[in-house]
Amino acid sequence: MEAFAPYGHALVALAATAIFGLLMAPIAGMRKAALGLAPGAEPEAEADYASPAYRWHRAYLNLAESMGFFAAVTVAAILAGGRPFWVNLYASVFFVSRVVMAVIHIRGLGGADRSLRSFAYALGMLMCVLLALTAIINGFAG
Repeated sequence: MEAFAPYGHALVALAATAIFGLLMAPIAGMRKAALGLAPGAEPEAEADYASPAYRWHRAYLNLAESMGFFAAVTVAAILAGGRPFWVNLYASVFFVSRVVMAVIHIRGLGGADRSLRSFAYALGMLMCVLLALTAIINGFAG
């Protein structure tokens, strides 16, 4: 496992993102249950972000929607031998952007479009694109 040691930050970012999602899921579920919603139900009528349950639900879904992409490109960048500094940086920034996005959602900060939430989302997705490019470039170069 020494081959993966230089990617410690990226691996921690992967694990921390998973733990973050595992913590958010039951909290979002409890918030929805308090409204009498069934497990897996979406608080549809609260799309204006006035409801804390809706905001927790959206924060969790946004994280869950991006986790697979993040995991795939991070693992690909590591296995392709991407430069550890960049892989670690991109993965760490992704994790921080997702925490910031969750805080923005949960607190109801900003609007739905072109707001701080959109910036945090775009930053995380940019990190995924950079990780994917790192994997592709190193995959063809090596």
